[in-house]
Amino acid sequence: MELEEWLRNEFSQSEADAAFASHLASAAGRMLRDFRSEALAAGIGKDQLKDEGDARSQALMSSVLSFARPDDAVLSEEAADDIARVHANRVWIIDPLDGTREYSENRHDWAVHVALWVDGSLSAGAVALPGEDIVLGSATDVGPSNAVHSGPIRIAVSRSRAPQLVSDIAASLDAELVPMGSAGYKASAVIRGEVDAYIHAGGQFEWDSAAPVAVAVAQGLHASRIDGSDLRYNQEDPYLPDLLVCRADLADQLLSAIAQFK
Repeated sequence: MELEEWLRNEFSQSEADAAFASHLASAAGRMLRDFRSEALAAGIGKDQLKDEGDARSQALMSSVLSFARPDDAVLSEEAADDIARVHANRVWIIDPLDGTREYSENRHDWAVHVALWVDGSLSAGAVALPGEDIVLGSATDVGPSNAVHSGPIRIAVSRSRAPQLVSDIAASLDAELVPMGSAGYKASAVIRGEVDAYIHAGGQFEWDSAAPVAVAVAQGLHASRIDGSDLRYNQEDPYLPDLLVCRADLADQLLSAIAQFK
């Protein structure tokens, strides 16, 4: 099927923004999952798989946005940044493949991010977890996000090594560190109630957090910078280096703990 025919059959300009975000994230995720299966069967190496996955997802998402939301601006990790977006009323903030390492290692803990910023704040978002065939959307009740966990506080961390800040916080609170993959997957684990918090202070960009934050906030979770200040998107410099996503009832306790060590 030709691309234009697929776009006409699959997407509509009249689809509500939140539904469209989930639709786009799901479509890109399916494509990436199928491409990885074909690439691994063909013996393609990890580096090429990363690069081609990023490029293919960017191309698909760009085509869909140009077709279905032609008047909106876009900020993407995988495309040149048109700074004119800071004057736009509507900006899609996307990460076509969050977790290239996990993707290339045939793991499940990677994601696709789609968020919409409108007139100063995030208005819709979706995180696809294609390895688990799940899409978390801002317009859908996705589960027990704020369910109280009776055991130690569970904090999502990198698989390779927990940052010193997070290790210090965990020690002070007698918390449990839970290793997992990409940034979006970690935030999604909070949204799904698998962990209680995700703390990041090692440097990120807007596309790393916009979609997970949009979904988390819609589910009643706390999301802020690690000093408690607001997360601001569609800034001229998209560097947004730190993040706290957690159960709302833990926010004050975690922010106090962070303040002791940062």
